Amino acid sequence: MTMPHLSDAELAGQPAAYWTGVAYESLIAFTRSQHAAHGFTQPQFWLLRNLSPNDLLPGGGGLSVPELRHAMRSYLRAEDDLDAEAEVLRERGWLTRGADGRLRITEAGEAARLRLKQHAPGSGPASTTASTTPTTSPPSKCSGG
Repeated sequence: MTMPHLSDAELAGQPAAYWTGVAYESLIAFTRSQHAAHGFTQPQFWLLRNLSPNDLLPGGGGLSVPELRHAMRSYLRAEDDLDAEAEVLRERGWLTRGADGRLRITEAGEAARLRLKQHAPGSGPASTTASTTPTTSPPSKCSGG
C-alpha cells in the first residue's frame, strides 16, 4: 500500500478507515519481516497450519491448492503464490503431494510448524489464541470515512 506524503494537518484530518489501513499494512510488513528473519514466509506457515491435523485440519487428509486458497481466502494477499510456497515446503520435506494432487503435511512439517509457531508474532507465551486462528489474518475491510 503506497502512502502519499501528507502534511501533519492532512494526516490529522484522515478518517479512521485510513488509519486502519495504515495499521494493517504495517502489521503485515512487520509480521512478514519477522517470519523472513527465521527463514520462512507467512504463507508457508499458513500452509502448514491449514494442513496440520493438530491445528486447522482436524482429521488430516490433505487439501489441494485450490482448496487451500479457498480456506485462506479471507487472509491471503494478492501477491501470495501458494503453488510456489507449497513447492518450497515440499522440497524441504515438510509437505508431500499425493497422486490425487492433495498436499499433506509430513512429520518433519509438523515439527517445523511447531518450531515456526514459536516465532510467529502473537504466538508467544502470552498468546492464548495462536493455535486456533491464523496468525495476523486481517479483519474484514470496510469502506467509508
